[in-house]
Amino acid sequence: MTLAPLPAQSSALDEETARAEIYGLLSALFYAPPAAGLMAQLRVAATEAPAAGAFLEEPWRALVGVARSISDQAVQSEYDTLFGGTGKPAVYLYGSHFLSGFLNEKPLARLRTELASLGLTRDDAMSETEDHFAYLCEVMRYLIAGDDVAVANLTRQRAFFAAHLQPWVLRMCDDIQQHPEALFYACLAQFTRSFVGVEIQGFDMLD
Repeated sequence: MTLAPLPAQSSALDEETARAEIYGLLSALFYAPPAAGLMAQLRVAATEAPAAGAFLEEPWRALVGVARSISDQAVQSEYDTLFGGTGKPAVYLYGSHFLSGFLNEKPLARLRTELASLGLTRDDAMSETEDHFAYLCEVMRYLIAGDDVAVANLTRQRAFFAAHLQPWVLRMCDDIQQHPEALFYACLAQFTRSFVGVEIQGFDMLD
């Protein structure tokens, strides 16, 4: 199977579907400046959780709120400032950078070996390496929502998350939130941080 975005999932109360949708949203928002249609959907998203006191409600409300207060052009400019440009970006989105200090190093090789064991390869149309945060979110989405139960199961999700996301993603969030020009992406980083916390807690409960 080629590693490429899955079709959008329909909204549902099912927790696993919700997890897959969040990973899909994070992938879309971190891979490139969000398209106008995605920003339009984000601006009209509901901000009240079905159950009172939901852990993600406040960071989600903040993210939707900043999306409503900022233009598409401003979000694109912020994305380019943080993650784009020529040469070294202000903030890295690659696991290898955080795990080894360099790009295209052993963590990426280990990741590619594991992706091959899952039957996944990078789509040739995708320009970034597989350790880009957006790609890893797509893998998690597949491991949650994929049809092949031999790989799309909680055991595989926990192992992949623990090896390739958990060790570094909070440091990525730190770098984003500490950047003086981060606004939309600072809120997205906080939402990502909160969601990762929920994932860690959920996987810990499997023991």
